[in-house]
Amino acid sequence: MLYFGGFFGLLTFGLWLFCLVDVITSDEGDIRHLPKVTWLLVVLFFPLVGSIAWLVAGRPARAHTRPRAFERNTPAYPEYDRPGRFAAADPASDAEFLRRCRERAEEQRRKARGEG
Repeated sequence: MLYFGGFFGLLTFGLWLFCLVDVITSDEGDIRHLPKVTWLLVVLFFPLVGSIAWLVAGRPARAHTRPRAFERNTPAYPEYDRPGRFAAADPASDAEFLRRCRERAEEQRRKARGEG
């Protein structure tokens, strides 16, 4: 019976520690129902009940998914995924792309000045 009590205490401590870290690392705007400081105090002073309440009622709905930057072979910025985005395969293609951009910009400047 003593082992069950120790196991339950260890399990409660682990849950409490997880929830405490989760409250601290969550964004203020994503937390539900109470301010972040209040959730922190509830979880801190009422380990079991506060932790369960945090998981049920306070934790953000999209709780800490892994950022896309950490997934294998996935760029860190979603604008790199958009269709039709130019990505130079070699320095010559990059130089050609920049040359066309400069020509297009110069053409737009001429039109704006009324020269063409």
